Amino acid sequence: MSISTLGAPARAESAPISPPERKRRRRLPDLRRWISPLAIVALWQIACETGLLPPDKLSSPWTVLRAGVELAGTGELGDAFVVSTTRVGIGFAIGAAIGVALGIVAGLSRWGNYLVDPPVQMLRTLPFLGLIPLFILWFGIGEEPKIALVALGVAFPLYLNVHSGIRNVDSHLVEATTALGYTRTERLVHVVLPSALPNTLVGLRQSLGVAWLSLIVGEQVNASSGLGYLINNAREFLRTDVIVVGLVVYAALGLATDAIVRLVERRALRWRAA
Repeated sequence: MSISTLGAPARAESAPISPPERKRRRRLPDLRRWISPLAIVALWQIACETGLLPPDKLSSPWTVLRAGVELAGTGELGDAFVVSTTRVGIGFAIGAAIGVALGIVAGLSRWGNYLVDPPVQMLRTLPFLGLIPLFILWFGIGEEPKIALVALGVAFPLYLNVHSGIRNVDSHLVEATTALGYTRTERLVHVVLPSALPNTLVGLRQSLGVAWLSLIVGEQVNASSGLGYLINNAREFLRTDVIVVGLVVYAALGLATDAIVRLVERRALRWRAA
């Protein structure tokens, strides 16, 4: 082997990467992250084909895919999707408004902290899914208990993160705004709320995850429409393929909403990368 052959790789490794090339590489998706999920699906299919996994326990990926296409073709999946996302949207809006408002009141005011924080902490420690019987007694078995369950699950993570974000604002920044003659409103708008934004966005991601979890449980309560109804109905007929389709849609919706928040986070907190 010649000396020139030995030296070639060293030059290739040490060659500088231009900024456009580095940027292009960052944008390329890392396909290695798909290796393990695809391997799991392949093993799942093989287990079903060889009889290790009976269809009454779990249908094969191919059967699940065909069931999804069939449900999409008949419109059942689309209708269930609209109903479930509407429930989550209304419940999330109510819960987010309550959680953020209580977090701001408790975070900004000492008396607010004394009056708001103790009852919220008491309610937070309750297993809120255990409140379903009470919700049924209070709201009946219609849409209200499902939306109330989602709203309750959404409110606590947002409250905790907004409250923590406001309480942990750098005191030096507050002192600086006082020295500069900022009014209370200007301090709130220009310092406190922007400083609490990272925690608020973390709470938003947690709340969205809890919202979908609450919806799954809420739709088990006498639902006559939505993804939960689809899953319950499939259970009656031992259609594991339809059950998996419903669960996959739940998971896809959760991932999609999380991706939207992460996108908002990258844009809203662009200053952190500087």
